[in-house]
Amino acid sequence: MASCVSKTQKKFLIVLFTSLFLFSSAKPIQTQQSLLLQYHNGHLLTGNVSIDIIWYGKFASYQRAIITDFILSLSSSTPTNAQPNVATWWNIIGKYYNLVKPKIYKLVPSLGNQIMDPYYSIGKRLNINQIERLASKGSQKHAINVVLTSADVAVQGFCSKCGTHGYLESELLNKRKHRFKFAYIWVGNAETQCPSNCSWPFNLDIYGPKTPPLVAPNNDVGVDGMVLNLASLLAGTATNPFGNGYYQGSKEEPREAVSACPGMYGMGASPGFPGKLLVDVKTGASYNAYGVNGRKYLLPPLYDPSTKTC
Repeated sequence: MASCVSKTQKKFLIVLFTSLFLFSSAKPIQTQQSLLLQYHNGHLLTGNVSIDIIWYGKFASYQRAIITDFILSLSSSTPTNAQPNVATWWNIIGKYYNLVKPKIYKLVPSLGNQIMDPYYSIGKRLNINQIERLASKGSQKHAINVVLTSADVAVQGFCSKCGTHGYLESELLNKRKHRFKFAYIWVGNAETQCPSNCSWPFNLDIYGPKTPPLVAPNNDVGVDGMVLNLASLLAGTATNPFGNGYYQGSKEEPREAVSACPGMYGMGASPGFPGKLLVDVKTGASYNAYGVNGRKYLLPPLYDPSTKTC
């Protein structure tokens, strides 16, 4: 079909869309074409799923509490009346499940087993195979096994990525006497390792605009950064657990529920600027969600499949 748009009209449209992109501060402009996460007809994690944590290395009790309170906050069965809250953020994930036909139950996360390994049983320099070995220590049915490494543990590929999610084949058998897959996540503490990459915006981004870093909501730059990355990877695990769920782009480097919306923590976000956030008047800490036990968290943006925006 021939185009009916004149050269003058084309120039006007280019200027108009450029202006919208550059100067919109109330809401980011994202089109369906550029931000459509396709469903690849794979299995999603459904029903009640426990999040088992393997604590590798030394974590103080208050650091563990920051993360376990975050996991408890995901469930509406552990509510907090303050808004916006973590459970409301997680409820966006349910919209992905609503699009699957025939209908399936959404994932309902809960805090599961906690396995402690404070003495570095396999050393302080780990590769991905060793991370997977640690992940296998958790439950392998109806669970996501989360390996968290402390600040003094170096993991292969750390800094180029702050964590990862994947799946493994269980050593157990299902009812049909077949081995089944289970999901795992790894997140590292970046307090002393590339904090500008993995704990931004709580650390200065050395590659971006020199805006002052935000004050971490729980006063722990490393662990508050871990919450950011864990939240992102939990969203990716729920919606793309086995590499054939919701994603855009290549299967090897997919854009998922959070990674499709990088750096957009609040209204008016732009490269190097996380956006307008809530600020604790006593501590100066920035946050965008309330959790249980009086917690405050900074959570990453989720791609909403119903509005096709972040």
